[in-house]
Amino acid sequence: MDLQSLTVALLVAISFAYAAWTLMPQVLRAALARGLLRLPLPAFARQRVVKAAVASPGCACAGCDKAPVAAQGAGSGKLSAEAQPIVFHHRKKA
Repeated sequence: MDLQSLTVALLVAISFAYAAWTLMPQVLRAALARGLLRLPLPAFARQRVVKAAVASPGCACAGCDKAPVAAQGAGSGKLSAEAQPIVFHHRKKA
């Protein structure tokens, strides 16, 4: 196997791992992270794995790992969970 094929194989494997981790449901991600904590990991990698192992799904979609809008507080200046009106702006025809 030449260096080019090895480099391509490595990039594809890393890309696959990243996509699988990102698209994985949060429950499975946390379980996998707890399993990875048993391995000797470098400090920078261990921090990220610990964060993934203890994170709780906030919005029930398990993809964004953000707290629900209602839990962020209504006075924080962010969007509330209330219904927001949709406004259509019509363009004038030329």
